Amino acid sequence: METMAEGLDFPEGPIAMPDGSVILVEIARGTVSRVGTDGSITVVADTGGGPNGIAFGPDGRIYVCNNGGFDTRKGPDGRTQILETNDSYVGGSIQAVDPETGTVETLYTEANGHKLSAPNDIVFDATGGFWFTDHGKQWDRQRDHGGIYYAKPDGSFIEEAIYPVEAPNGIGLSPDDSRLYVAETHTGRVRVFDIESPGQLVRPYGRRTRGRLLVGLEGEQLLDSLAVDSEDHVCVATIRNGGVTDIAPDGTTTHVPSGDGLTTNVCFGGPDMRTAYVTCSKTGTLKTTTWPRPGHRLHFQP
Repeated sequence: METMAEGLDFPEGPIAMPDGSVILVEIARGTVSRVGTDGSITVVADTGGGPNGIAFGPDGRIYVCNNGGFDTRKGPDGRTQILETNDSYVGGSIQAVDPETGTVETLYTEANGHKLSAPNDIVFDATGGFWFTDHGKQWDRQRDHGGIYYAKPDGSFIEEAIYPVEAPNGIGLSPDDSRLYVAETHTGRVRVFDIESPGQLVRPYGRRTRGRLLVGLEGEQLLDSLAVDSEDHVCVATIRNGGVTDIAPDGTTTHVPSGDGLTTNVCFGGPDMRTAYVTCSKTGTLKTTTWPRPGHRLHFQP
């Protein structure tokens, strides 16, 4: 992988833009930022909290999963470390950002009468609704459960679709929108949920349906956010075993190392959609590599 930018403060959620720049979040800085082709970094919007996964919606705004913030520090080697405290936490939310003005609107802070804990990753379907994960929150001696949600971008509807889920993180759709992929961080598993209709999953056991297991990685490999390529491979950022794990439809895996044990996300862009942009949060870098297959272009991606 080649380094495109340095000096980012816990980067996540990259979106490849037509001009070669990348819009992403800096979680520890509380901003949506743009990385230029020259590696320059400019702030698009100040969201506060902990902006995490982002996606363009049908109205041209950037929709933000805000995890509420978590505490970090720079180690002696200059690399970012996640702390076990939650002093900076302000509560989870879904926000919408105008990329031209930087205006931030908070759309949702709860669902089904329960507060959102730590929204993490987001994907829009063809109808303009979006799925997102809530990772849950770890406290000193207890943990908020995570879940999978569906919402509309106008602020009129949000539903808790699957609950509880073990620390759900990355979320993505198959190229034909018929399947929803969800990565669980601590179990190292990727699960598949069949979609019955927009916003409706096949749930034989109700909200506690666990879906089908696509893969469970061996050893201590933690999973973060993901992207799907044009051949329905799930490409999931992998922590500890730093890099991107490519998961084929039959469950076979290939690992692409990044050199950063806190690799948090991947997206696709470039003229042929074969450039993979990878956020490396421990070193604060955005890296690129050529992917063996074109990525799947997201709905409403510029």
